[in-house]
Amino acid sequence: MAYNSLNDFISILEANGELVRIKEFVDPVLEIAEITDRQSKLPGGGKALLFENTGTKFPVLTNAFGSHKRICLALGVEELEMVREKISQLFELLSKPKNSIWDKLEALPQLGQMSSWIPTLKSGKGVCQEVINQNPDLGALPVLKCWPFDGGRFVTLPMVHTKHPETGVRNIGMYRMQILDGTHTGMHWHMHKTGAKHFQEYKRLKKLMPVAVTLGGDPSYTYAATAPVPENIDEYLLAGFLRNKKVKLVKCLTVDLEVPEDVDFVIEGYVDPSEEPVWEGPFGDHTGFYSLADWYPRFTVTCITHKKNAIYPATIVGVPPMEDAYIAKATERIFLEPIRKALLPELDDMVLPAEGVAHNIALVSIKDEFKGQAYRVMNALWGAGQMMFNKILVAFPSSLDLNNGMELLKHIFNVVNPETDIYFGKGPLDVLDHSSNQFAFGSKLFIDATTESKSLNKLEVNVDELVLKLNEISEQIVKSNVSLVKEDVPVAIISVNKKEVGDWKTFKEKLTASDAFNGIKGVVLVDMDDVIDDLSVVLWYVSGNVDPQRDISIVLNGDEDWRIIIDGTKKAYPSDKFPRFWPNIVSMDTKTIELVDKKWESYGIGEFVKSPSLKFQKLIVGSDAVVRYF
Repeated sequence: MAYNSLNDFISILEANGELVRIKEFVDPVLEIAEITDRQSKLPGGGKALLFENTGTKFPVLTNAFGSHKRICLALGVEELEMVREKISQLFELLSKPKNSIWDKLEALPQLGQMSSWIPTLKSGKGVCQEVINQNPDLGALPVLKCWPFDGGRFVTLPMVHTKHPETGVRNIGMYRMQILDGTHTGMHWHMHKTGAKHFQEYKRLKKLMPVAVTLGGDPSYTYAATAPVPENIDEYLLAGFLRNKKVKLVKCLTVDLEVPEDVDFVIEGYVDPSEEPVWEGPFGDHTGFYSLADWYPRFTVTCITHKKNAIYPATIVGVPPMEDAYIAKATERIFLEPIRKALLPELDDMVLPAEGVAHNIALVSIKDEFKGQAYRVMNALWGAGQMMFNKILVAFPSSLDLNNGMELLKHIFNVVNPETDIYFGKGPLDVLDHSSNQFAFGSKLFIDATTESKSLNKLEVNVDELVLKLNEISEQIVKSNVSLVKEDVPVAIISVNKKEVGDWKTFKEKLTASDAFNGIKGVVLVDMDDVIDDLSVVLWYVSGNVDPQRDISIVLNGDEDWRIIIDGTKKAYPSDKFPRFWPNIVSMDTKTIELVDKKWESYGIGEFVKSPSLKFQKLIVGSDAVVRYF
């Protein structure tokens, strides 16, 4: 389904009961983010929010993709599997042998449909150029400051258009942009991204790099900018495929680039590769931790155009689940089929849990037909596009449901032999990964759990006795969580006051060697105070903090008698001697929380919702984005 505008999509959201309008003035600095965070963490993702009074001429739309229903509406389908099926049919059509003239003629109408997905250039101006500001001022836009330790206001849903200077191949990527002043922003493209590669080519040629940034329009444009398409595939071809209608482009006014004619805003300008980079960040990121300040290129704005009734779209990211989890789910479903058809036909399913923030955890189920097949899958996935950033990969048999976490855990501890089924590797990591001793490179964990389950025996552990013994081990144990043991999963979660522990390595060894853990095969250590009741939060925290080879140890006393110890604590304590800065958890400040509490009824968005940040505030160390123990 093609939308004529972002307003058109908003109307559909409203008609489906998926949008709330807020008429009360809401400050783009922190207040919008706090309201959105409360809404997005409601079961099912809450509602999309349209803030109509932002102190500027423009309303702000947040959480537009933040539910299963809304991401489906954005892509014009009833279920995400419909897109996957459409891609499957396309692959089959292209790969099917055409043995006769009749076969070829039969395929022509379907192949001809593909031409309707190819973007085309329209003459004249687009509706995105109804209002032209040749003396641009970014201060006129309701750009958000999302979190207290952010380095400033950030454009969070930009579609950044660049072209390779020699081939002319276009790329549309999504790279956050920190506002530096009225005509300058940072350009936070990571070294692995196509935008950064284009920048390096302009730098080599000593040329100015034209850049156009768009906001809004058909939601398929925004999704396509986030999608992990190959470098030689135009993102607007993907958008045309998703909306079943070609994207119409118009020429920018001050740079030699084209943009969709129906977007809400166009910010034109350039990056000068000869300029010194600017200090950009920190930023409360989708990992749930701050990405720390660093040097990035500076973008100079030459012109801003927009529709007369433009809507400013924004997203807020932080501790999951938030809106980006639903965008990642769409990517998981849509790109499973190309991986299966082109790379891994034995792959039955793949799930990227929200707690793994898209790259920390991947679960796959496969047809296990020969010895070592799971490792073939591991090698193929870790070498495939953005899957190279994956840190923890677990392979299961096709008989298991990858969305049933309790069943998967029981299976792992029932069939995995640590000596033969656990593998540590090394490779590239996401630039935002903070756990590794090295920037953007570290260790990875693969678990081969493809053996079919044996009959499950009830866990012979006295839970009450376990809790008593844990409390007696050390006064540095703040709290324990044995809820998994109650479900016959032999894993105990222990929160420790690590700051007061002298020799952490010795303490950890003595702790996990205690007979209190008899019958327990997994011990997870965290420094989360008493915030360990929510298993989802614990999984997010641990997967973010763990460098597998450094932080996961296995004690073997025979095939059946073994224990895996996972150190999910911060490595920011002086005794850790960690070589990099460690980021704080993303959490809202008390002043903003109290403001939103006080104004809640005036927003008109229903029953009061407590701030999700309340449970994380106690985990903040120091007074900025970096964890500092003084």
